Amino acid sequence: MSTEELLVRVDQTRCVGTGQCARTAPDDLALGPNGRAYPRNPHATDRDLLTEAAELCPVEALSVHLAATGEQIAPAD
Repeated sequence: MSTEELLVRVDQTRCVGTGQCARTAPDDLALGPNGRAYPRNPHATDRDLLTEAAELCPVEALSVHLAATGEQIAPAD
């Protein structure tokens, strides 16, 4: 696990609430009362799990960025 700080964003207008992201990275993502994902920990460090969670999102509502630069690292283009 990397210790580089990451910024996790969830586009609430795109999220359809499948919960795949929250099951993949439960320490950093959860489903809210509206059934949509939200970052529990907007500044996280588990790059592997968060990248996997972003890649699993069927509507690409989740994105992961390097906090220091804003560069998007997931999902991959």
